Amino acid sequence: MGRADGRRLELGFLTFVADGSSGNAGQALRDGLDLVRHAEDLGYDSAWVRVRHHEPYLSSPMTFFAAASQVTRRISLGTGVIPMRYEDPLRLAEDAATVDLLSGGRLELGLSNGIAPLAATLDVVHGTSTRGFAGEAQHRIDVLRRAIAGEPIAQAAAQYMGIPAGGDLTVTPHAPGLVDRLWYGAGSEATAVRTGRQGFDLQVSTLNTEETGEPFDVVQARQIRSYRKAFADAGHAGRRPARTSAGRIVLPFLSPQDAEDHRTFLEGYSSGMTSDGRPTGDSPFPVRYSSALSGDPDAIVETMLQDEVLEETDGLVIVLPAEGSREAHRRVLSAVAEHVAPHLGWTPAG
Repeated sequence: MGRADGRRLELGFLTFVADGSSGNAGQALRDGLDLVRHAEDLGYDSAWVRVRHHEPYLSSPMTFFAAASQVTRRISLGTGVIPMRYEDPLRLAEDAATVDLLSGGRLELGLSNGIAPLAATLDVVHGTSTRGFAGEAQHRIDVLRRAIAGEPIAQAAAQYMGIPAGGDLTVTPHAPGLVDRLWYGAGSEATAVRTGRQGFDLQVSTLNTEETGEPFDVVQARQIRSYRKAFADAGHAGRRPARTSAGRIVLPFLSPQDAEDHRTFLEGYSSGMTSDGRPTGDSPFPVRYSSALSGDPDAIVETMLQDEVLEETDGLVIVLPAEGSREAHRRVLSAVAEHVAPHLGWTPAG
């Protein structure tokens, strides 16, 4: 079995690199590195990390990827996603270019505006903006893109080291090709279209921030198609292909232990939504969640083959639960690689 057009599906995974309740953040980081190495050994194409500030999860992805780049040789390393409203774009450009050079060009830099309702808390910490939440985030994304591309960010007002007055200031180091590996995490068709116009790659995840009454995968597949059209209409297709990835929670059970390891997560995830993914509580904006696919691998494959997004996307990203042991997450990646992904059009990377 596989995709109708015979295209190879790329396979990745997404992890929080969670400290959880252990209190041992150092071990959590080392466990995260072990998971990336394990995925590379299994033939996964990419490893993605969530980015969370002021929470017990990974907050410094470039530092983590600098370490990961030295213990792996092939797997791509991506962020899913960095909320740019509160990032320093020039500092991030420096760090990202350094990691990309250390890794041999393997960084995939996923971005987003961030979560606007959090501004009431985070503006107090990071400062306010007259541009508004989305306006400030998009401004910082544009500064980041130009800096990574090697464009001048300013001119020297006076002699600055070896740069004469009036000379261009650029971000160093420069990582050739990184500007073509910028992604945006979109949750609506309008955002997907903007992403295409900007020439970024597109990430869609387990959440849609628009509600049309249609099934989750139908809406998301349309987002991808609209993105590709906008990308082409803006003239970017002549420079390089558009790329997309789609996240799904996939937890194959090969033993009673697998079911027990993820029981608490699955109960909590399903308790907050209806059977078609609508939240049961109050939400500040329209939202729909994808289902968590768990249990028998063959049944998971049959369900995923009906997912309209699978025919549209270039990559499938397995979203791991926020909590869980290193061993449980390793077993998920192994089970997906052995029993699920090969039936969806994936072959292990060499």
